[in-house]
Amino acid sequence: MSTRPPVLAPAPWAFPAAAEHLLPNGLRVLVHDLPGQYVLSLRLVVPASLADEPRAIEGVSAMTARLLDEGTAQYTSEEFAELMERHGMVLGAGVSDGGLMVDVDVPQAHLATAARLLTAALADPVFPDDEVRRILRTRQAEIEQERASAAHRGSRELARTLWDDGDRAARPAAGTSGTIAAITRDDIVARHARAVGPRGATLVLAGDLTGVPVAEVLAGTLGSWEASGHVPPPPARPPVPATDRARVVVVDRPGAVQTELLVGRPGPDRSTSAGWAPHPVLAFVLGGSPSARLDAVLREEKGYTYGIRSGFRPRAAGGTFVTAGSVRTEVTGEALEIVLGILDGARDGFTDAELRSGVDYVAKTAPGRYATADAVADETAALALEGLPLDFTTRTLDAVRALGLDDLDAAYRRTATGEWSVVLVGDAAGVVPQLEGRVTGEVTTVAL
Repeated sequence: MSTRPPVLAPAPWAFPAAAEHLLPNGLRVLVHDLPGQYVLSLRLVVPASLADEPRAIEGVSAMTARLLDEGTAQYTSEEFAELMERHGMVLGAGVSDGGLMVDVDVPQAHLATAARLLTAALADPVFPDDEVRRILRTRQAEIEQERASAAHRGSRELARTLWDDGDRAARPAAGTSGTIAAITRDDIVARHARAVGPRGATLVLAGDLTGVPVAEVLAGTLGSWEASGHVPPPPARPPVPATDRARVVVVDRPGAVQTELLVGRPGPDRSTSAGWAPHPVLAFVLGGSPSARLDAVLREEKGYTYGIRSGFRPRAAGGTFVTAGSVRTEVTGEALEIVLGILDGARDGFTDAELRSGVDYVAKTAPGRYATADAVADETAALALEGLPLDFTTRTLDAVRALGLDDLDAAYRRTATGEWSVVLVGDAAGVVPQLEGRVTGEVTTVAL
């Protein structure tokens, strides 16, 4: 008779190490050699501040990013797209509060071609007039779609409520209808010249690099990238909170049968001096699973929602703590009261069982979260953009495993001070009367 082997605890796991070097043009290169990952992931990040955008043309950075692969000095837009398709290459670009991000995935055999096309997109985009007009029209259509989405509309209103009106964080990263309409090709050319260059930028390459001449390929492509007009930005600064942020805003969506509910307040970034480790655990314990505090009541007990989630959303500097989900219109007032009660009540402390479940989830699922080249590249690129050390992820996981209840309680109390910004997107006629006696302070109703 065979004996069942014992079930052992998994060994501590470390984030894959990266080899680092600097190209002559100032581009930092981080390389992860991951055997068996034959689709290579390249991530290029260029620090840039959206606060540098003229307010009249906010969104110009996002539009510049979207146009990088729409024609270069050597290739038309169609030729560029054909070359990518022929070599199994996918390229995408966007911006965050921290800067420009360009993602490339390509089969191992075509790394040299991908690096050459990426260099052309960064160094020599031509921004054809017809493509500029098309991208701007597309963004206008997106804005209308976002307005029709309760989740998008709620996120936009929460940002406007939470942050000072003069701060860039209070407005959409990709611009508004008015600012997009004001953008010209010359604005995009100027933004590219100023904001996109190799100095201070980082290239991450992850995948199976067996037999791949990485140094030679990069030196002959991205190593030749120059940008004489590039002006590296100053260090990122946290957004300024609005003085009247502790209020309730109802975005009127007549006839809606559900209400999108968002509760937020300023939170830390991942470089917080108090340590980042407690925050992903807190997010899991409060709103990260059906057994978390919020879902245990609102979904499992009450049946008011398919799910309410809480999370810390770090920026390059500063961040937010947001709880969000949708509930039926007729229970909006009670649901909000429950959410605020759970969030405020958590200041009284967490349990040993909650600590253990949160620690186990964050620490033991890490190998699965970073099992692919693109996930490793994404994390390393985020570390570079946020100015964090390369061992940050491993050290954070070590700190997670060492957390105690006092650490968890203290981290939550630093964020949850009892002042909440609340946004409800739903039928104001049905929602506003339910708030009487359930919330304190001003309730404002705004149009969709």
